[in-house]
Amino acid sequence: MQISNPVLKGFYADPSMIRVGDTYYIANSTFEWFPGVQLHQSKDMVHWQVLPAALNTTTLIDMRGNPASGGIWAPDLSYSEGKFWLVYTDVKVVNGAFKDCTNYLTIAEDINGPWSTPVKLNGVGFDASLFHDDDGRKYLVQQTWDHREYRHAFNGITLTEFDPSAMKLMPQTARTLWPGDKYKVVEGPHLYRKDGYYYLFAAEGGTSYPHREVVARSMTLDERSFVDMPNNPFITNFDTPESYLQKQGHGALVDTPSGEWYYASLCGRPWHHDTEPAGDPRGWCTLGRETSLQKVDWDDDGWPFVMGGHGGTRFVEAPKDAIETVPIPSTNDQHDEFDSETLDPAWNTLRVPFTETMGTVGNGKLVLRGQGSLCNHFDLSLIARRWQAFDFNAETAVSFDARDYQSMAGLVNYYNDQNWSWIFVTRDEEKGRVIEVAQNDRNHYTSFLRNAAVAVPEEVEKVWLRTKVRTSTYTYEYSFDGAEWIPIPVTLDAKILSDDYVVQTYGGFFTGAFVGLAAVDYAGYGQEATFDHFDYRELGDE
Repeated sequence: MQISNPVLKGFYADPSMIRVGDTYYIANSTFEWFPGVQLHQSKDMVHWQVLPAALNTTTLIDMRGNPASGGIWAPDLSYSEGKFWLVYTDVKVVNGAFKDCTNYLTIAEDINGPWSTPVKLNGVGFDASLFHDDDGRKYLVQQTWDHREYRHAFNGITLTEFDPSAMKLMPQTARTLWPGDKYKVVEGPHLYRKDGYYYLFAAEGGTSYPHREVVARSMTLDERSFVDMPNNPFITNFDTPESYLQKQGHGALVDTPSGEWYYASLCGRPWHHDTEPAGDPRGWCTLGRETSLQKVDWDDDGWPFVMGGHGGTRFVEAPKDAIETVPIPSTNDQHDEFDSETLDPAWNTLRVPFTETMGTVGNGKLVLRGQGSLCNHFDLSLIARRWQAFDFNAETAVSFDARDYQSMAGLVNYYNDQNWSWIFVTRDEEKGRVIEVAQNDRNHYTSFLRNAAVAVPEEVEKVWLRTKVRTSTYTYEYSFDGAEWIPIPVTLDAKILSDDYVVQTYGGFFTGAFVGLAAVDYAGYGQEATFDHFDYRELGDE
């Protein structure tokens, strides 16, 4: 078997990968999307099964009001003493001198939960991981934040001993293991023990095209005792601009039962407009940061290296002892008739879970109760799923008797509260119910149809809406019968829904594009929209 990268397509960033027996697990960042910390499992590293997300209650994570790309950063999954340990960060401030965050720990005997009431650890810095040493001692390893404007904000990797009997850290033990090097932005640390050494893997260079993973090691966990690997970086694509995969770095090391080694990394797959040169801009990653796997070996001096070169490869040999795994779901396509009283696991909401405040689902319909605008951080009725292919179609049908222009319901393509677009039903003072297409680009809102908004005939109860995404551009269509589709004469630039576009003006650029359903009634009257299906069909990655 061969691993085809990325193994997790679409927004699956910051993979934390472990093995328990013959089974591999990956935990990924979810930022402001709910539920928090997506989990997958596999026995062959080729096919991955979706597991229930770990943080599925507001007891485990409350992100109401969190900024875009705040929330869950770089969770760390580990296994010790017959239990799964999950450390995660809730980031409350993204832009500016401060990164206010809280690190939590929750534990479960089964990967499917239930997960224990979280224990607050500290707020020293994000990207915290828990290291279980061979002697039974435990340590929290983390990025360290420095708000002072005359110092670099990423102030090395801090280690603090954790007391499992008291379930709290021992601050007096805190020390800097490694300050990082000239590439700075040192983050995402993980510690491993092998052949008498402690190996520290850490990301550097920022999580864009200069991103890289480096390695240092020491015989002890003493202050600043770690020595850089002579042939750093361990993995990067900064100097491999032609590679299919880009941005590889932040991730985790894992061994197989037979002693092979692999590294799970975030990655990106950029595309260019036909009018753009291949190198500048470097490209637009609308699918966000995905998860790749590379095979690892060790040199005669005990240092790790990526087989095939530090740029990695698209196709990788699977483990020799792999046990073939049936992927669940077997395809990324999704068709939802909303028959179940719970949302399909592919759906996500923003910051808070789907409750009756937002709407109801079941008996063949999804009812969304209009709340705030798509810019709202607190009260928003939206469900969405990841873009997982460059080319796809998505459609729905909505029944919505809009009261006025302040009430809207439709199909949305969404990156964050500042960058999104949608096709929706609303009401015009002269035309009555109409179909409009609008875009929010860095919080600059544009109604494309305006006086040419499409009037909905009086006798039409249900309006079909569709989006066609074609890598660099996407469009919207509508239908009054579900058979004859009429294109809206507006072609939108998909780069506006990419990490690489958002980073130009905003400090949180860590997620990826989503497609979904939304209802807005910012007048505060809670007008309801009824959706009778949703269909997402991929056309391939190339």
